[in-house]
Amino acid sequence: MWSKEISIKTGATKTQIWKLWTDVPNWNIWDKQVVSSSLDGEFVNGQTGQLIPKGGPKSIFELVDVKHEERFTSRSKLPLGKMDFLHYMEEADGELIITHKVEISGALSFLFGRLIGKKLFAELPETMNNLSNLAQAPHV
Repeated sequence: MWSKEISIKTGATKTQIWKLWTDVPNWNIWDKQVVSSSLDGEFVNGQTGQLIPKGGPKSIFELVDVKHEERFTSRSKLPLGKMDFLHYMEEADGELIITHKVEISGALSFLFGRLIGKKLFAELPETMNNLSNLAQAPHV
């Protein structure tokens, strides 16, 4: 298995972060590696959606491990494996910490980790900062 994660502290609330996470058609506002994304229904376990990554083909994902204002995972299939994007938040010492993690598993995880994972991980700090800043921005 190949796995990398990043966590940051944010001044946003769980509700503010959750609102952005569950607004699938607008993921590209805070994640610049997403060209477009959509969800086929409600933001619940088992729901499927589509995502077109920057420089990549359209992929189908499934929401797994959804827990309101706490965590969710989007899972995509790869040849002989899967790629999970885990998103979770927790409070520690009065501060909110948000984490994004990428896990690639299966027979070719070493290869996909090098081909896909390395680039994804390099983009995570900007993505996390964009998410935090957008969540805290004043809305009209």
